[in-house]
Amino acid sequence: MDLYHLIYQSQALGEFGEAELAALLRRGRTHNQDANISGVLLHTTDGRFLQVLEGPKTAVRHLYYHLILSDTRHFHCQVISEGSCDRRSFAGWAMGCRLAQLADLRTLLGEAPADDLGLTHRPYPRPQLLALLEGFVAQGPVETGQAHALDSQPTRHY
Repeated sequence: MDLYHLIYQSQALGEFGEAELAALLRRGRTHNQDANISGVLLHTTDGRFLQVLEGPKTAVRHLYYHLILSDTRHFHCQVISEGSCDRRSFAGWAMGCRLAQLADLRTLLGEAPADDLGLTHRPYPRPQLLALLEGFVAQGPVETGQAHALDSQPTRHY
């Protein structure tokens, strides 16, 4: 299998609360399991998303470029990294979900406030960014099991 990953960020276009997140996770996990895609979604209370998608190249690219980009619930979609990879970083999850703070995303993405005008990008190389994401996800609860209303069964990908 041609293993591929894509990491992107976006911003919700309106209110995106727990009910909307739960619905997104249900649909996304079903689709990802069927398409042999794994990954994790980071979500902030102000509606920012950072997602890692990994799986067959065609499936990952189709999901992002045809489905995610056409989703009108968010905007400012930006690919941070994409390309071939040797292994899955989040192999057990069709779509793990971890709540994050804006400061967490700034740290993960190598961003720093710049003169109150926005963010200055200092992007990390792909292996370093994936290692930072794996470390961040490991530090807190990830919704992937049956213990939470947003959770789903872990999915095994080979």
